[in-house]
Amino acid sequence: MPDANVMLAAHGIVRRFGGLVAVNGVSLALRRGQVHAVIGTNGAGKSTLINILSGELSASAGSVALRNQDVTAWPQPRRARAGLGRTYQRSTIFPELSVHENCRLAAQAGRQRFWQWWRGAEDCAHCRERAERALESAGLSADARRPAGLLPHGRKRQLEIAMCLAGQPDVLLLDEPLAGMGPEETDRILALLQALKHDHAILLVEHDMDAVFRVAETITVMVNGSMLASGAPAEIRANRDVQTAYLGDEA
Repeated sequence: MPDANVMLAAHGIVRRFGGLVAVNGVSLALRRGQVHAVIGTNGAGKSTLINILSGELSASAGSVALRNQDVTAWPQPRRARAGLGRTYQRSTIFPELSVHENCRLAAQAGRQRFWQWWRGAEDCAHCRERAERALESAGLSADARRPAGLLPHGRKRQLEIAMCLAGQPDVLLLDEPLAGMGPEETDRILALLQALKHDHAILLVEHDMDAVFRVAETITVMVNGSMLASGAPAEIRANRDVQTAYLGDEA
C-alpha cells in the first residue's frame, strides 16, 4: 500500500549534461511532518536535484511522483499548481512592493482567471486572504505594509517562504534558506520550519550542519552526484564514510 504521508517521491533520478553525470541514481521520499535535509559539498548535485524535483530541469532517467501521481513529464508551473513550492538560493522578492503585495502576487499566480480580464488583480479577495494567511504562518503579519526591500536579510528569507506558502503547497523545496544568516535569524527560520512541517513535507538543502542536525528527521548525503548515505541524524553522524567525505573525522 502507498504511504499516505509520502508527498513527493523520487526514484533513480539521473541527470546528464553531455558526458557529465550531475545526479546519478538518487532516490528519496519526502513525508508530511518531516524535514528531509540534503547535504554535500559544492558540486555534489544538490541544486540539480532540487531543480529536477521542482520541474525546472528534466531528468535523464528516473521518475518523480507527487502524492503518488507520476509528474516526471510535468513542467514546473503544473507541478507548482499541483502543490509543489520552492525557494531559491538567491532572493526572488519584489523589493519595491510591500510584503503583502509580494505574497498576493504569489497567491494570484496559482489562481489565474484570464476570463475576468476586466477586474483588477487586487480585487481578488481569495488571493488577499491567502496572502494574509501565508504572512501569518511565516510570522510576518506585522511587516505586511512594509516595502519588501527594507526588510532585514533574515526576514526577506521568511518572505520567500511566505510567498511559497501563498501557493498552498503540500511540499516545500527550500534551497539554502539559511545562507548569510546570524544565529538569531537562523533560530527564527528553524522554528518556522518546525511549525510548518506539521502540514507539509519539507526538503532542505543546506550547508549549515549545526542547523541541519537540529531540524532534520532524515538526512541524505550526496557526493559527486550520488547518494553516499541516507538516514536519521544519529546514523549520519556515526557513518564513517560520511565523516571522511564530508563531516570530517572529528564528527
